Amino acid sequence: MPDQTSRTPAADASTGELVSRVAEQISTLVRDELALAKTELVAKGKHAGIGGGLFGGAAALGLYGLGLALALAVVALDLVWPLWLALLVVTVVVFAAAGVAALLGRRQFASATPLAPSDTLASVNQDVDAVKAAVREGRTS
Repeated sequence: MPDQTSRTPAADASTGELVSRVAEQISTLVRDELALAKTELVAKGKHAGIGGGLFGGAAALGLYGLGLALALAVVALDLVWPLWLALLVVTVVVFAAAGVAALLGRRQFASATPLAPSDTLASVNQDVDAVKAAVREGRTS
């Protein structure tokens, strides 16, 4: 059966043909957009994986460096104070810094919730409402 939809001009097409064309075009558009998104996400995922690995390596080296800096602080304070007092002061400073970081991290997590993309959901709901309104206006006209 020949493809009638490509030959019939839009002005001469029946409502059924027009609805069929729109459905096909929307289906093709969505399929193409999903394929594009998949390709883009795969490429970004590769870069994110490499970046994550490099960040992990940097974090490990940073922790070793921090350990050495703390050992240096203890040794330097040991020149002035007894060893036990130098260790106590460095330990208290490290735990205080960890507590401040934990409080700041908790505040950041609280501001990030809920995880649902609320702006995007609102935009999609507006789009759906606009389409519904257009359909209602088309029926009443």
